[in-house]
Amino acid sequence: MSNTETSTSPRTPARRRWNATDLGLIAVFAALVAGSALVAAIPVGGLGVPITLQTLAVMLTGLVLGPGRAFAAVGLYVLLGLAGLPIFSGGRSGLGILATPSAGYILAFPLAAAAAGWLAAIVVRRTVRWRVALLFCAAMASSVVLVHTLGVLGMMVNGKLTIGAAFVADLPYYPGDILKNVLAAIVAATLHRAFPDLLVRRQR
Repeated sequence: MSNTETSTSPRTPARRRWNATDLGLIAVFAALVAGSALVAAIPVGGLGVPITLQTLAVMLTGLVLGPGRAFAAVGLYVLLGLAGLPIFSGGRSGLGILATPSAGYILAFPLAAAAAGWLAAIVVRRTVRWRVALLFCAAMASSVVLVHTLGVLGMMVNGKLTIGAAFVADLPYYPGDILKNVLAAIVAATLHRAFPDLLVRRQR
């Protein structure tokens, strides 16, 4: 067997198939996102889009699982909610959620989790120092570029707001997101330190 085929080689190809552990992690984190949506939500503004712990769970999923598994976990949550399980904020469910001002945020969650996971894979693979700060930056970048951008778009389309009004309506969510992303980065860094193969093994 050549050196490139050994399990210790840094050039070993990443495993292409998920195993039972991967599927279990996807299910657990999908349940985590669902559970975070059921915590008491705080309606904000005239459109009533609530502040929840969902963004914390979504970003934590990405930072811990990496892009593929994070997208699968959060995508599973969204699909189950659209299929009728009452797992969106306030116990809402069904395709009708796509006609509400919250639609942009919900549709952004799987994409944001995947983006945070992709950035986290780079951070965890290449850094040890400043890992919490870099994971926080990964979460914030994904949150701002995807969650907030699509959230604003959703409020424009379904809430009938101008882009300026939608942007202003989105601003109250930033302070909470900063705190939640700090917590997600701390928890993710702790998990990667305790379980070094959780993410890095798929990148070797």
